[in-house]
Amino acid sequence: MTRRKIQIKKIDDTIARQVTFSKRRRGLFKKAYELSTLCDAEIALMVFSASGKLYEYSNSSMGQVIEKRNLHPKNIDMFGQPSLELQPDGAVFATLNKEIAEKTRELSQMRGEDLQGLNLEELHKLEKLIETSLCRVVEEKGGKIINEINTLKNEGVQLVEENRRLKQQVMNLSAGQRHLLESDKSSDSLVTNTRSMSSAVPCRDCDSPCAFLTLGLPFRD
Repeated sequence: MTRRKIQIKKIDDTIARQVTFSKRRRGLFKKAYELSTLCDAEIALMVFSASGKLYEYSNSSMGQVIEKRNLHPKNIDMFGQPSLELQPDGAVFATLNKEIAEKTRELSQMRGEDLQGLNLEELHKLEKLIETSLCRVVEEKGGKIINEINTLKNEGVQLVEENRRLKQQVMNLSAGQRHLLESDKSSDSLVTNTRSMSSAVPCRDCDSPCAFLTLGLPFRD
């Protein structure tokens, strides 16, 4: 039984289109895995559905493969030679090489290297250039230091204010505790005085219950 050939066109039915998308996407990712395994190839595959959902596959790292693609020179044939349209003119190529060599030499001289071929005037210019660069570096460094000092001052002011606030809270708590202690002492003193006054008043009527209780005698009606 031969397989029915499917006509390649957009599927109108939404459900059938979604089912076909899922099956074909899995098949595509399977083929990519097989290709990367069999041929030791780096593969990065991205698929966006009709709803905008992203599906991706990479046998190593998607970011590394994309970066490698971006860094790869364009319009390079299989032999690794640039096309005729991209080959620079001889004079332009020589000028670019000369500029690169000059900039490289200047950087080396700024580091104090390759100074043997310079005359007195060139050394003087180089010294002025280095002094100017050094002044800019010192100025930038000074600005950074001032900013750091101002930041530390602001933090110090904030710490002092926080310390003052905490100290005030401690003082308020201490004052509240002292007030509670004084209130307790006043209550105890009042109770003690009341008891003392009660015990100091004698019972003049010996026939009264108070007298019998004081003497420890049994009370008789």
